[in-house]
Amino acid sequence: MKVIASTLNAKYIHTNLAIRYLKAFAEPDFNVELAEYTIKDPVMNIVTDLINKQPDVIGFSCYIWNIEETIKVIRMIKKINAEVIIILGGPEVTYDVPEWLENVSEIDFIAVGEGEETFKQLLHQIDGEKDWRKVNGIAYLEDGKLHVNPQNNKLNLRELPSPFRFEEDKRELGKRVTYIETSRGCPFSCQFCLSSIEVGVRYFDREKVKEDIRYLMRNGAKTIKFVDRTFNISRSYALEMFQFLIDEHMPGVVFQFEITADIMRPEVIQFLNDHAPAGLFRFEIGVQSTNDYTNELVKRKQNFQKLTRTVTMVKEGGKIDQHLDLIAGLPEEDYASFKKTFNDVFALRPEELQLGFLKMLRGTGLRQSAANHQYIYMDQSPYEILGNNVLSFQDIIRIKQVEDVLEKYWNDHRMDHTIEYLVTNIFPTPFDFFQEFGSYWEGKGWSRIGHQLEDLFHRLFSFLEDTKVKNLEVIEGLMKYDYLSNQKYKPRKPWWPSSIDKKERSLLYQHFLKDPSSVSKDFAQLHLNEKELYKHSIVEKLPFNLEKYIQTGFIEMDESVMVVYYAKEQAAVFAS
Repeated sequence: MKVIASTLNAKYIHTNLAIRYLKAFAEPDFNVELAEYTIKDPVMNIVTDLINKQPDVIGFSCYIWNIEETIKVIRMIKKINAEVIIILGGPEVTYDVPEWLENVSEIDFIAVGEGEETFKQLLHQIDGEKDWRKVNGIAYLEDGKLHVNPQNNKLNLRELPSPFRFEEDKRELGKRVTYIETSRGCPFSCQFCLSSIEVGVRYFDREKVKEDIRYLMRNGAKTIKFVDRTFNISRSYALEMFQFLIDEHMPGVVFQFEITADIMRPEVIQFLNDHAPAGLFRFEIGVQSTNDYTNELVKRKQNFQKLTRTVTMVKEGGKIDQHLDLIAGLPEEDYASFKKTFNDVFALRPEELQLGFLKMLRGTGLRQSAANHQYIYMDQSPYEILGNNVLSFQDIIRIKQVEDVLEKYWNDHRMDHTIEYLVTNIFPTPFDFFQEFGSYWEGKGWSRIGHQLEDLFHRLFSFLEDTKVKNLEVIEGLMKYDYLSNQKYKPRKPWWPSSIDKKERSLLYQHFLKDPSSVSKDFAQLHLNEKELYKHSIVEKLPFNLEKYIQTGFIEMDESVMVVYYAKEQAAVFAS
């Protein structure tokens, strides 16, 4: 019997952990072939590849990001070969089972909940007596009647086989994100999250997890992401794992975690600040809202003061990048309240601030009580909200404008000094800057066209000019500083007309060659000859004292010359 476990990932660099557990658990009874695609792949290409494998059974792992494309695939497969048995599993189809089976007739079985044992039992029955009543945790239609069998008991995670020991995965480990879990379940009850449905937290065997991580690193994995809903729920466990990763990590490997920041003990953070190599760890922290009433309504316990302490300590340590999440559209959080939430969290200056919109996921408490807050939302995945009793569709559109420029101008770190100056000195709050700029961006139609790096600078400068902001010459100087200092190589043509003509530039270069210490001691130590200086450097006038700004962060209006030298794929900035 030819069995395939398949899924459509959101991106090529992603890998699916679920189908690998299915394969590992089914062996040695069944040889399960893995087949991963992306939601961007043409449906015909996916179907052609699957049909050419001549499967008897295909199991698809389903999520909100791939369900629509997955349904297109299975409908086409069934038209080509109705004998192929189609099994769906995953969080998107575990809930509202009758709706899926009645509306998508091409589905033969749905595996409900934890799927490893269910999938294996079902394969035995497909290959044997075909008595579906003997398979726990499946739903199916028989003679038009719905059957939902009781689920299996929760698996003993300590006994699960490793999902990583497949030869076909080895060559891809360095190119893709590897996901790993050390626990299942979540101790919290956030009503917008599917993890709140499962009661309790179960752990995998620590030593097996460690051996899996060693194996992954030995075979080239570079980005390893822990999918535990709250990695730091146990202080002792988190410390043990952090210590292990610090002791045994290999060069170039990055570990990512989802942590709950307000329960993170200061001594754990201090341990990481003292011992973790810079760049080894990356934290994802779900803040979602700082509105206490909103958090109460969604049964989310959060101490923002303690969260702030954690984020601040981690940031001051300078070792770990932090990605903070917000959700717009939670109950009773109107536009003004969300603005406050945004400003509260932006004040922490996370390396990334992800602004998302509430999705009414099947099975969640918030979807079941949607009428209480007059929610309207998309009928199809991703079930994103279109409004509620305090947040109109127009409010949502405005916040989406914020999201658009936030991603381009803060999260991508193309002009950190410029944005910091704007949100601190020019606009009333960070949210006001991103909102005004986002609305301007949308009004110009830029959200519907692509952009190069230079376009981002031109468009921000156009906005600032049209808005008639104060201190525009300072802002332009900071934009030049950001642009030049973030380049790996000398740009052929910067986005602005140079303030120094050819003759003046030549005189400056001659002066630098004659007296390099007039720029700085570090510049003098480069020992540049005339050819190197002309070929790999650029000079530009700034209206403020760049050296003082670099040292103190303060703007002092005293014209200076910025000298940027490019070597070894990085820029060295000097002030003269």
